Amino acid sequence: MTPQQAKALQDIAKAVVKAVMLNDHTPTGQPGGYLYAGMMGQGCTLNQYEQIMSGLVSAGMVTKTGECYKTTEKGRSFAN
Repeated sequence: MTPQQAKALQDIAKAVVKAVMLNDHTPTGQPGGYLYAGMMGQGCTLNQYEQIMSGLVSAGMVTKTGECYKTTEKGRSFAN
């Protein structure tokens, strides 16, 4: 991975975590369908979306319950 690709991936991750943070105050969190719809509008495929979200969960940036996401303290620190 080139430094430019790494920077782009980090920027995408930060934007997604910030989008998840928008609904952290709700009991369920941010619905994945809303996240995917926004990313799809930018040309993201379903496979890419699933890889991004799986990576964020694995990295401990967000948690997933059902089809909804919430940020973790680690994710909030990363996004800010």
